[in-house]
Amino acid sequence: MAELTVTDVTLNFGGLLALSDVNMEIERGLITSVIGPNGAGKTSLLNCICGFYFPTSGEIYYGDFRLTRSAPHQVSNLGIARAFQNLELFKGMSVLDNLLLARHQNLRYNFLQAIIYWGKTSRIEAENRGYVEEIIDFMELEPYRKKIVGNLSYGVQKRVEVARALTLGPKLLLLDEPMAGMNIEEKEDMVRFILDIQKERNITVVLVEHDLGVVMDISDFIYVLDFGVVIGAGNPKEISSNPKVIDAYIGEE
Repeated sequence: MAELTVTDVTLNFGGLLALSDVNMEIERGLITSVIGPNGAGKTSLLNCICGFYFPTSGEIYYGDFRLTRSAPHQVSNLGIARAFQNLELFKGMSVLDNLLLARHQNLRYNFLQAIIYWGKTSRIEAENRGYVEEIIDFMELEPYRKKIVGNLSYGVQKRVEVARALTLGPKLLLLDEPMAGMNIEEKEDMVRFILDIQKERNITVVLVEHDLGVVMDISDFIYVLDFGVVIGAGNPKEISSNPKVIDAYIGEE
């Protein structure tokens, strides 16, 4: 069953065509990768899903809910979270505070209850703190929990970025180049986390990534974009032998 459906989505920026009649079906529980050369429209597609961009034409549905003109906070409330290509963390705050801040939409109490901080408010705060601690443990961030994010290595910051998205409790997780700039060991760790996110937490993953070795190893299904157009779709074996994909992106051995 398709969890996310993209139908005939076109995105124009003046005279620039970023996406052209893009059609995709993201199946529930799978890792679906979106690959293609720089400038192919991969991040623009994620921006349309998240509500940062509104498509010029076409429709995007999450289950039966129309996302096409939804604001980012509405998309998040539906259970869709995103880890950004360029880190969107508060560099002057600790790892723990960054993750706690991401849970703000789950703090269901009013201003007066927050001042009194008793009963319902205290219980909600404790529940959200417990969830954040669970994510810290899951992403193996315990050694860094009270460290300032801006002082951490780039690889650890990328892990915190993914943890921040997980803290929202998503059903669908969009990962925009989570391994960009990492060394081999850091990439291996991130691959393990992505597989665990899918299997242990039962989260559907959409992965944008340039490392074809990683994509071919962990993807259940792959879409290939080139100049905003889908030029290939299939499992890793089908994609690796697709003449259009080889010509535009993979290249001959």
